[in-house]
Amino acid sequence: FHPEVVHSEEGTAVLGNYLDACGCSRDWNAASFVEEATEKIREQVGPKGRVICALSGGVDSAVAAALLLEAGYDVVGLFMKNWEEDDEPEYCAAETDLADAREVCNMLGIHLETANFSHEYWENVFVHFLREYKVGRTPNPDILCNREIKFKIFMDWAMDLGADYIATGHYAQTSVFENQLSLKKGADPEKDQTYFLYTLGQKELQKTLFPIGHLLKLHVRAKAADLGLTVKNKKDSTGICFIGERRFKDFLNRYLTAQPGKIKTLGGETIGTHSGAMYYTIGQRGGLGIGGRHSTDNTGEPWFVASKDVEKNVLYVVQGHDHPALHKRIVITEAPSWIGKHPPVLPLQCTAKTRYRQPDQPCTLTAYSNTHTQVEFVYSQRAIAPGQSLVFYKNGHCLGGGVIQQGLNA
Repeated sequence: FHPEVVHSEEGTAVLGNYLDACGCSRDWNAASFVEEATEKIREQVGPKGRVICALSGGVDSAVAAALLLEAGYDVVGLFMKNWEEDDEPEYCAAETDLADAREVCNMLGIHLETANFSHEYWENVFVHFLREYKVGRTPNPDILCNREIKFKIFMDWAMDLGADYIATGHYAQTSVFENQLSLKKGADPEKDQTYFLYTLGQKELQKTLFPIGHLLKLHVRAKAADLGLTVKNKKDSTGICFIGERRFKDFLNRYLTAQPGKIKTLGGETIGTHSGAMYYTIGQRGGLGIGGRHSTDNTGEPWFVASKDVEKNVLYVVQGHDHPALHKRIVITEAPSWIGKHPPVLPLQCTAKTRYRQPDQPCTLTAYSNTHTQVEFVYSQRAIAPGQSLVFYKNGHCLGGGVIQQGLNA
């Protein structure tokens, strides 16, 4: 009703009769309606809102969902299937994982949704994975899966279902830092997963919760045991999800045709043959088949892959774990992703890592544009593999990163 209605006795009577008919008290007003409606919504979705939590069937995501419930959120679980090309039980644990996710939801008393994102995964992750290997690079599909599936396809799907947030079992944290959201390392240094999340931006972080990021892994398992969750002792998954337990070479050979070629020293001497340059990565020792081979400058030390010429199908090797050809001081990446609203100010002294398990290495970010970054490390870095990601950190905060293009020496 227009405010003018109550400025006359007749208008007040009309409004009172209308409110009586609606079952409302005569002191009703629009503000009280909003409060009542909000309270009813809170009763339905919890005081903190609705969260769709990705459940993998493992202990981390299970405890994440439990902690959200304890915090007062309305929680719905989601089990997403991202691969179905050849998901036989001996290779893929999807059926077992789904059963475990259902059991967790039953114990927690929450609903479980299922979604099949295998088409999107194939188009946006796996095709890129094959393309990278075909040109001799070593991609990280977990990073691409986070960017393209979990924090894009899944997030959009969850928002369409009315979620206020999504949640995952990643060991990572968010905080407000310098007037914007920051991605902080997980409290457990052995489990921190921010390396895989560097492509997230402010939009994704605003809608994401990481419930276990402040916990150590042993505390997560202890919480699962306290709750009586059946997955409390379930083994963590490792490796690339769609490859499972099969040999990497056998899997890759199903999609890409490999050609045998020569293994040469940096001096050009042929000392063996390989089964396909795409199967090897920079710094690799095993699987070369030249352990007992000698060259004219043989040192008796093990052989390592130093570089690849994919066009000529030649693998170049050197002897010795710390051979100079395996070390680079400067790393160039492709187009960077920054978690903050704006790129950092140069030059930036920070730390970075060129692979997940590597300790943070001191460096200086010396240049960047929309197409690349350039970083100079204090100490030379071993086995810089194009296709992997270089991720930047400062004071425990992940700044962003980029896919490695090449390593150089000053």
